[in-house]
Amino acid sequence: MLARINTVAFNGLEILNVDLQVQISSGLPAFTIVGLPDKAVAESRERVRAALQSLGLSLPAKRITVNLAPADLLKEGSHFDLPVALGLLIGMGILPQEELSGYFVLGELGLDGSIVPVNGVLPVAIKANSQNKGLICPSAQGSEAVWSGLKDILAPHNLLDVINHFKGSQTIPFPQASQITEQQNLPDMKDVKGQESAKRALEIAAAGSHNLLMIGPPGSGKSMLAARLPSILPPLTPEEALETSTIHSVAGELKNGKLCFERPYRDPHHSASTPALVGGGRKARPGEISLAHNGVLFLDELPEFNRSTLEALRQPLENGCVTISRVNAHTTYPARFQLIAAMNPCRCGHLGNPDLECSRAPKCAEEYQSKISGPLLDRIDIHIEVPAVSPWEMSTAPTGENSAQIRQRVINARKIQAERFKKFKHPEFTTNSQLKGELLEQIAVLDEDARQLLINFADKNKLSARAYHRTLRLARTIADLQNEINIHKIHVAEALSYRRHFPPKQN
Repeated sequence: MLARINTVAFNGLEILNVDLQVQISSGLPAFTIVGLPDKAVAESRERVRAALQSLGLSLPAKRITVNLAPADLLKEGSHFDLPVALGLLIGMGILPQEELSGYFVLGELGLDGSIVPVNGVLPVAIKANSQNKGLICPSAQGSEAVWSGLKDILAPHNLLDVINHFKGSQTIPFPQASQITEQQNLPDMKDVKGQESAKRALEIAAAGSHNLLMIGPPGSGKSMLAARLPSILPPLTPEEALETSTIHSVAGELKNGKLCFERPYRDPHHSASTPALVGGGRKARPGEISLAHNGVLFLDELPEFNRSTLEALRQPLENGCVTISRVNAHTTYPARFQLIAAMNPCRCGHLGNPDLECSRAPKCAEEYQSKISGPLLDRIDIHIEVPAVSPWEMSTAPTGENSAQIRQRVINARKIQAERFKKFKHPEFTTNSQLKGELLEQIAVLDEDARQLLINFADKNKLSARAYHRTLRLARTIADLQNEINIHKIHVAEALSYRRHFPPKQN
């Protein structure tokens, strides 16, 4: 008898159907798994054998062959354990083939027969829903699968639960969805003393999802400001939350089956490698830029990152996705993130301070700042200086606006943008930072004074076409924050103030 189980293989976020076939035939006792399995899949033989023995079941003394079709597709991961076990139980006549053929199955087995969580349950549930099939997954991830809208989900604790369910002696209850609504412990903007211009720039960046670079001496509050950006961003929409959680599920970072509606905030250390940042490695896993999808990627000490690692950000910043190329496959992950970067003006961090400046200025500053390439800087909409705050200012500065007040203005500006995109029949766009081409020209219409100011500045300072268009998007966001229909000279002037010459030179 040939038993068959529907399971899956992963290629990035793409879910590939795998037909797991089990044949128990006469011959010398053997247990073989074929179909290009990796080490984790090959080792499932011992986990499955031990799990069955924990239930008092022994494998028949026959030749057992497990085939993972298609045979030329590499099978990776421990989630094949449960499909192999169920295929064997069908072949042994313990479970019915007909009922199990309507399910996708994935899960890792413990030696005691327990079903251990695995990566990628949410996208598999979405795939099962699209193909009108059910899903059998670990109990700890049943609440994760519910978010796909799938109505037939079995989330057993162990192998015995599955056997009893299909034998009719036990019913596995439908899992309940759980979520994290809003995190109450986000750092608040009111904690920042002074730095009013930086707060204004951060609000504009949040309203239009613009990239931002902060330049200032150590201790001026750059990291503090960046950490408070999530507190002024609007929560994720249900569609964005599902899309973001799918990436986190594949990466194994979706804990307890909970979807978070707060935007991701990722802050990798500057020692991060290129695969860690953009994705890759042996299994082409998503990197930090994909885990920050629909959220914020904060790069502190920007010049300390490897040069080639930073240059790898250029294409994702422009296209909103990253493609990881391998000899046998190409994997694409979404990566529409908001880049917030911080750096010191020079290696010692005190450029321009006569009391602390090093003896190598300005050469050390120019060498330090030159680590950031012009094309990368061209993709950052806002460049601001964050000066040091004096002790006197810290002790006397009044408490500023809290994050809730700023967040409401950001939400209002984003609502204006969303309504405008619907009016122009582009509901797929969400913020001004995504505007391109003809649509940008239709939406970011300048009055004559504003147009003349922008043209003169671009001509005098040799702005690239990309920088010109990014300035237009920024001016559109500033006008939206003020609920202005048209872009005026004052909006363009403020947008241009954030495009300073870089790096600054000392005379």
